[in-house]
Amino acid sequence: MLADDILLGFKYQSTIEAYAELINIDLRTAADVFYKSRLYIEMSEGISDMHCRSDGYLAEELKLEIQSKRKR
Repeated sequence: MLADDILLGFKYQSTIEAYAELINIDLRTAADVFYKSRLYIEMSEGISDMHCRSDGYLAEELKLEIQSKRKR
């Protein structure tokens, strides 16, 4: 399911804020990480309705994605 662009924009923002708070980084860095992530692609393309998940869940998913990239 594809969400409205305005809704997605707000969801991106709240996910970035939740991620920044979760790992204690500034919003600019969090945004940079988010927009280069697989999670962003999944949300923007409507894969698995990721945009319907809570901000906390999405922030944790982003954290796990970044951790798994660092282990490679």
